Amino acid sequence: MTNKPTSPTTSKIKNSIPNRALAQTIGKQPSIFKTIKEYIIIGMCLYSFGWIGCVLPAKSTSGAASGLAIVISTALENSFGWDIKIGTIVLCINVVLLIAAGFILGWNFGIKTIYCIFVLSMSMNVWQEILPADDFLHLDRFLSMVVGGVITGFGVAMALMQGGSAGGTDILAMIINKFRAISYGRIIFILDLLIIASSLTVGFSIDAAIYGYIMTLVFGYTVDMILAGNKQSSQVFIISPKYEEITTALNYELGRGVTLLDSEGGYTHRRSKMVMVVCSNRETPTVLNFVKRIDPDAFITVGSVMGVYGRGFQPIKL
Repeated sequence: MTNKPTSPTTSKIKNSIPNRALAQTIGKQPSIFKTIKEYIIIGMCLYSFGWIGCVLPAKSTSGAASGLAIVISTALENSFGWDIKIGTIVLCINVVLLIAAGFILGWNFGIKTIYCIFVLSMSMNVWQEILPADDFLHLDRFLSMVVGGVITGFGVAMALMQGGSAGGTDILAMIINKFRAISYGRIIFILDLLIIASSLTVGFSIDAAIYGYIMTLVFGYTVDMILAGNKQSSQVFIISPKYEEITTALNYELGRGVTLLDSEGGYTHRRSKMVMVVCSNRETPTVLNFVKRIDPDAFITVGSVMGVYGRGFQPIKL
């Protein structure tokens, strides 16, 4: 029995179409990567400016790894006279958390998050070097913290829209979620409260802590307004053979309810389950990170929905 010969024309078509598609994809990648890098760099530079240009002159602090870095920096300066830049401490905190998370959760952290951490640390040190130590914006403490919350929120939102993250308490929240069934947002909120409260132990005043809480609220509201404008939510469909693990993670780690739908492959006719979850736009990057951690090859579609009503969302209004 002989194999049926393939005509030169057929062979050329088979080879040229994938190669052409691959060439087009490769040709598009540099511009896409360049755009992502630009958004992340601008976002992290804005985030670091909010801290160094607004929070530090106000002699206050707030949550996240940057707030903890200010507390540690102040403690080291008061106790030992060491003047260590904020960005350097932020980098050290994130490196420790990344290593710990790697052993506990696995080494599946996105390169964008690591890239964000390094850009954030370097930009913080640059801003601290070139900006005056005093209140060069000539704002009172309250307004300075509000402006800082808006700027940092805008910067983080830019990074989140490109799949990045400033690390810090986000990483720690994922570690805690591994052992405790507490919602992701609640962990972040509690950690921020503890960080701000710890500033009182290194000489910060009560009003500085109050301003820190105000900045945290402004920061969260700004991120929500940018990522979830007009209260839009996302509807995420996930197709993966590990749908049970994904369902458990979204239910117990993120605290989101999911729906399992029967699905069948149009080509293979293989039957499986499709996971559907509705969440706020701000939570969408977190959902994608959870799925990526469990199954990097999962097929995911994300769509915007104009309104979501019912338990956990808005009440039905007629």
